[in-house]
Amino acid sequence: MNSGATDTVTNNWPSRRVTLGAETPMPLDCGVAIGPFTVAYQTYGSLNADRSNAILITHALTGDQYVADEAHPVSGRPGWWNMLVGPGLPIDTDRFFVICANVLGGCLGTTGPKDIDPNTGKPYGLSFPVITIGDMVRAQKMLIDHLGIEQLFLVTGGSMGAMQALEWAARYPDAVFAAAPIAGAARHSAQNIAFHEVGRQAIMADPDWHGGDYFSHNVVPSRGLSVARMAAHITYLSEAALHRKFGRRLQNRDALTYGFDADFQVESYLRHQGSTFVDRFDANSYLYITRAMDYFDLAAEHDGNLAAAFAGTKTRFCIVSFSSDWLFPTSENRDIVHALNAVAASVSFVEVDSDKGHDAFLLDEPGFFEVLAGFINGCAKHRGLA
Repeated sequence: MNSGATDTVTNNWPSRRVTLGAETPMPLDCGVAIGPFTVAYQTYGSLNADRSNAILITHALTGDQYVADEAHPVSGRPGWWNMLVGPGLPIDTDRFFVICANVLGGCLGTTGPKDIDPNTGKPYGLSFPVITIGDMVRAQKMLIDHLGIEQLFLVTGGSMGAMQALEWAARYPDAVFAAAPIAGAARHSAQNIAFHEVGRQAIMADPDWHGGDYFSHNVVPSRGLSVARMAAHITYLSEAALHRKFGRRLQNRDALTYGFDADFQVESYLRHQGSTFVDRFDANSYLYITRAMDYFDLAAEHDGNLAAAFAGTKTRFCIVSFSSDWLFPTSENRDIVHALNAVAASVSFVEVDSDKGHDAFLLDEPGFFEVLAGFINGCAKHRGLA
């Protein structure tokens, strides 16, 4: 293990951090290199003697490294996958060494646009280089190498986390024994790019954005970021889930106000989602990470042939989708399965019946838990970890 890793306190919360790329900067897809840069990460469980029980969890757009903590350092809420990760759970920390890192370009300890540019002494802002899913995975690979792990037992994540899991399996097949991309896709669709653009324009239209240099003005574009979060959050839910939770019920009133306050519960809910989001997320990071998702196209480097991205792979795959997910629909997950079948890869596929929409991978879905636990246990038996 590299001696550069230290346990530090960042913004008053504990986070493991490592400085990477100090001697050799990491090349980025945009044509420049970055280094040194910091990766913030959390670990759970213990690494076994032969370092064969490591699981890397890759987080979604608004996620972070606090996947299984009792309380998030900013929100105070439990870790975002606390129902899946922990002792005796499907990702069993009594059996596995679990790693989750904040992505490159993020805002919870890993280097991103809010951090200080050593060349100017001021926050990067929009001078931070544009990053891709591939860049995020390269940084994670440097972290895994730093930890002395030659092969990950499993890489898994949902949504943007699924993109990272697919990138891992395609770019570093020998370093991934098994992969479980959940509710993802091999490329970002035009519809999803459109939704992201609405969010970015909301941020950039906020007078407090100041061309990305808002920290120099001691403000943050909270209104624009809140609207971006509200618009995106709608896409994470299904119509059935929204109707079941809110319907057309009024918010703390008996009659319509005939005005533009939050008459309906669903309006109040979205406003709450927006206002709480700005407390834990950086607006420029939102721009950069959504752009990274937009650029993701795993087949692009293979003349549009997705199967070629997995040629010769020995990785075992489990692809999971949700029946009511219209953001990353089952059809896009089937495209991945067909590509894997075309190269005779070991792949299983399950569409979980759920009316909760895209966010089902973050919610209490026993059918999903059972699928993931079964896949992990089967792979562990084959790997000699049962």
